[in-house]
Amino acid sequence: MRLQDNFEVALNGLKANKLRSLLTMLGIIIGVAAVIVMISVGQGASKTIQSQIASMGSNLLMVFPGAGQGAVRGAGGNVNTLNVDDAAAISQLKDVTYVAPELSANATLGYGSQTWTAQVDGTTPEIQAIKDWPTRSGSFFAHDDVIAANPVAVLGSTVVDNLYPPGSDPVGSIIRVNKLAFTVVGVLEQKGASLGGQDQDNTVFVPVSTAQRRLTGARNVRLINVQTTTPESMESVQAGIEDLLRERHRITGSAQDDFNVRNLASVLATVESTSAVLTLLLASVAAVSLLVGGIGIMNIMLVSVTERTKEIGLRMAVGATGGNIRNQFLVEALTLCMIGGITGILLGISGAQLISKLAGWQTSITLTSILVSFCFSAAIGIFFGYYPAKRASGMDPIEALRYDK
Repeated sequence: MRLQDNFEVALNGLKANKLRSLLTMLGIIIGVAAVIVMISVGQGASKTIQSQIASMGSNLLMVFPGAGQGAVRGAGGNVNTLNVDDAAAISQLKDVTYVAPELSANATLGYGSQTWTAQVDGTTPEIQAIKDWPTRSGSFFAHDDVIAANPVAVLGSTVVDNLYPPGSDPVGSIIRVNKLAFTVVGVLEQKGASLGGQDQDNTVFVPVSTAQRRLTGARNVRLINVQTTTPESMESVQAGIEDLLRERHRITGSAQDDFNVRNLASVLATVESTSAVLTLLLASVAAVSLLVGGIGIMNIMLVSVTERTKEIGLRMAVGATGGNIRNQFLVEALTLCMIGGITGILLGISGAQLISKLAGWQTSITLTSILVSFCFSAAIGIFFGYYPAKRASGMDPIEALRYDK
């Protein structure tokens, strides 16, 4: 019997028992859909984290005051080991493109009768290039503003949305930052959430010297951003920064550093590795339902073999070989899984899109996940359909013809 004839016989058999066929395919449908949804959610989460890290800057090293994570969390407060002079010294190292110190504090903003609370970030113009954060109107402040400690400000889009009327251009206006007057020189494009989930657009950038003298009174900075020329140069630059700061801070021998350098490329690699493991775990859990569906298919195929014993005997009596019988039942099991797989793919794509809309999660549906799910479902059909098919092909035609239910 030709393969096409086997598929026709299989489809006719499924049509004759529609409800049983549907219930049999249900395990495959749910399994394939679950695998696609889990993989899409996992990959979507990974892409979200990658984009958030990328939004912080490419080829980026971040130098924090203090030694270790605990000190980093307190870097805006009582841990004061980095200053603007350290940033200037780091900028002279080989393979360093941009350096931008940061000093941040929460402040109450005011414009007209409107007030708003946002983070005020004292920094230098290099921060715009490091974060690749263009202005939508006006421009970023200049180095002359840093030298003169001018009261100028660049606003994030969230600040603009909450202080100014819709459609207005804040450039040239005067805002109050903790009751001090600042001239708005630029408005930034929307950036989105940071890796920690904070709204990066709820930020006002001012010259670091202005923040130190007029807003915080601090002489130190919260962190120093360092962008390298290439990803390959990050490790050598990191080592250079560590040697330079140990020398500047007079740290000798085995004494602990009073700073730490964080490599965002290493953070990204760790995040990607963790995300891949979690995605694989989610997909593996979802794949269990595929195995359960496969067992269901084996069960139904064994029942089908028993019900059609006389048919098998009759076919053998008129010349069908054991291979013909085996192929017929294998194709029937494969057809069940293929139809279930295609239905599961459509359901999985719809489920992933629904999750994205309702929960607001980013999902990523890839061709690879679809092909893997479909091939896995087909493999399950062959694996779990082989034993019933083998059993059918091994029947004695005389005993099959004499079989009575």
